[in-house]
Amino acid sequence: MKRATVTFPAEIEQALDAYLKDQEVPLALTAVVQAALRDYLAGRGYLPSAHPLKITPAKQGSGQHDISIAHDQYLAER
Repeated sequence: MKRATVTFPAEIEQALDAYLKDQEVPLALTAVVQAALRDYLAGRGYLPSAHPLKITPAKQGSGQHDISIAHDQYLAER
């Protein structure tokens, strides 16, 4: 793991402080910076996306019209 010392301009420092204060669960600055850097690099194609979302529609529907409402019931029946 690489260590680095980072100096933030005042506007980023203030934004970071405000963000950290607004969190219900205390976050470490390291975790916030790592997450931001991960998102930045993934958005530019240097890291794979953490949660790639791939939805493939079914070739033929289920024939049911209430799946989005009664999905738990349908899953329980399987």
